[in-house]
Amino acid sequence: MKINLPATRGARIALLLVPLILLVAVYQFSRPVKIQTSPVISVFPSQALSILNASGYVVAQRKAAISTKASGRLEWLDVAEGSRVKKGQVMARIESEELRAQLAQSEAQVGLATAERNDARREFERSGSLLNKNYISQAAFDASKARLEKASAQLRAAEAAAQVARAALSQSEIRAPFDGVVLTKNANVGDNITPFSSAADSKGAVVTVADMTTLEVEADVSESSIAKLSIGQPVEIGLDALPNERFPGRVARMVPTIDRAKATRLVKLQFDAIDPRVLPDMSAKVSFLERPLNDDERKPIVAVNKAAALQKGGNWLVYVVEGNRLKEMEFQATASTGDLIATPGLKAGDRVVLRPTSGLRNGQRIEIASP
Repeated sequence: MKINLPATRGARIALLLVPLILLVAVYQFSRPVKIQTSPVISVFPSQALSILNASGYVVAQRKAAISTKASGRLEWLDVAEGSRVKKGQVMARIESEELRAQLAQSEAQVGLATAERNDARREFERSGSLLNKNYISQAAFDASKARLEKASAQLRAAEAAAQVARAALSQSEIRAPFDGVVLTKNANVGDNITPFSSAADSKGAVVTVADMTTLEVEADVSESSIAKLSIGQPVEIGLDALPNERFPGRVARMVPTIDRAKATRLVKLQFDAIDPRVLPDMSAKVSFLERPLNDDERKPIVAVNKAAALQKGGNWLVYVVEGNRLKEMEFQATASTGDLIATPGLKAGDRVVLRPTSGLRNGQRIEIASP
């Protein structure tokens, strides 16, 4: 019987090497690879059309701190922060007993003056009839005429005094000067209202009201960039409070002076449509555009840095970080903006591998390198 020992020994060695090779391959695949990541972000296509950016705040073009000319203690208040008011609506009232008494006295004086005038008029009419019949002298007629003129003058004076009393009483009522919303309530029932005064324990303005249909954005633009702007130029307004929204608008006015200290010009921007979520004093970021946006350019897109994507045939490939593993994702690019490329299927906040290499694999373990 002939035995080939070398062949048998070679087979044994091969059988021993196979699991070793498999073990090395598994180790190589399971060993974490150090990578750098880039975030998936939400961007607006308008960024590519922006010729200038600025920041500012939302303000109400029509806003009023409302008080009254009369002084006294606040006895009634019918509004609070956020209350909607109509033009002429009584919002508050100060104590007015003395003013009402003065008005009643003035109206009584009007009644007396009216009675006196009516009596003088009847006497004047009788005197005219008697004079025509030569029953009285011309002097007696002239005296009755003078009495009528005096009584009429006294009536006019009494009516004027009553009108002044009514005006004084109306000043004890605080009315809305226009349709709007109460922004702040500066006094409470029982507070002393002393307009145009800084007396201790007294209040000036009772409420502050703004017309929310006149909201606009005020932004400071560098003096060197003013030449890029024009009245009516389209803008896109972003608000920190509403990060996923953009509001179209236009340049409404530019203040005709330069702030010497900041070397800026104040530009006022008007919303195309007022959104009820927009409030005064919100911080805003403004993009001045070279042309108006199309409807499809107003929607945000989810995108990544082009350096995080690999081309694979006619498609693109990114590696999404899921825990300590990679997930391979292939997609078709539908849009791009500058250094960003749209990535349908991902969401803002995801992270992908930055500058991926061809050696990365789906499911591979990773370790994020320190920046």
